[in-house]
Amino acid sequence: MIYWDHNATTPLRPEVAELLGHSVQSAQAAPGNPASVHRAGREARVRLDGARTKLAAVLGCEPREVVFTGSGSEADALAVQGAFRARKDRARSRVVTSAIEHPAVLGSVDRLERDGAEVVRVAPDGSGRLDADELLAALTPRTALCSLMWANNETGVIQPVAEVARACAERGILFHTDAVQALGKVPVDLRGLPVGLFSASAHKLGGPAGAGVLVVRQGVEVEALVPGHHEGGRRGGTVNVAYAEAFALAVELAAREAADEGTRVAALRGRFEAEVQRCITGVRVNGYGALRLPNTSSLTFEGADGEALLIALDLEGICVSSGAACASGSLRPSHVLVGMGMSAAQAQASLRFSLGATSTGEEVERVVAALASHIGRARDAARG
Repeated sequence: MIYWDHNATTPLRPEVAELLGHSVQSAQAAPGNPASVHRAGREARVRLDGARTKLAAVLGCEPREVVFTGSGSEADALAVQGAFRARKDRARSRVVTSAIEHPAVLGSVDRLERDGAEVVRVAPDGSGRLDADELLAALTPRTALCSLMWANNETGVIQPVAEVARACAERGILFHTDAVQALGKVPVDLRGLPVGLFSASAHKLGGPAGAGVLVVRQGVEVEALVPGHHEGGRRGGTVNVAYAEAFALAVELAAREAADEGTRVAALRGRFEAEVQRCITGVRVNGYGALRLPNTSSLTFEGADGEALLIALDLEGICVSSGAACASGSLRPSHVLVGMGMSAAQAQASLRFSLGATSTGEEVERVVAALASHIGRARDAARG
């Protein structure tokens, strides 16, 4: 099998799998809730605090600012909905975001809008990048929150997070970034960056699915979506200690390897795109010209049925995606590609190829050959 869907989820790192195995054995021998005061609970708390400290060191924040969640989507929802509802100045009722955010953010702002918030969704340019000036123009004195993803999950286009974060800080506006796709692929450091809320997920960088984190900077308040006393009252529910430890280890390993691995994967991605365009006519690289994650390639095969092409690749053991994994099975065209100005037909003729640690040069040749073999039938399918 050729697995080129790393933006959906990544294989569990061997070191992380080993750690999880030990954690399960420890839980069987000595179970403990980190909120309990007895010895087993205190031991679990030490482990949880150790994971929190390790994660904070890599991210560049304080351990007390780290809130463990069950996923990146939960972290996004807690950031957007929780921060807006916890605001002290009720006159600030505007939320500014992009039209190409992850569904967890867009769904959260939709919910706030139904409850009376004023929501502005700024569209990107044709390359998939937000114009910082256009976004900043939407920031009025009524703005309570601005949310902009660090990098897009479908195109890999990196957004002007630092510029927008600093502008928000100057205006006294809380800023959130969804860094789920960026963390582990490009340098991410919160030191000196005025980001009030920061979301990430473990399974995008070799950790387990079911573990997320929201960094809530000192002085920022969020209203818990699930009431409870855990995580400083910001998130109800017992934290999965084993997954927190696994997340911290995965982040540590990814940060250590990011530079070399990014260079390697970017070279493979560049080779792949060049070969596809050499072998197949009418192929567009979405996000071309913009700074992108090194592993992500979104391609539009003009006149093709993207779903037919995806299925053909799957039958050959090649795993790719038609967009965000959370939208799998949806007949709607990608909101990201449509937001970039593409037609519904063009969006539905697109596939996402996201490489990772297991990707090789031999796989590049095999994927290109498979695409060249099936593109004709995929275009026939689109014509009906």
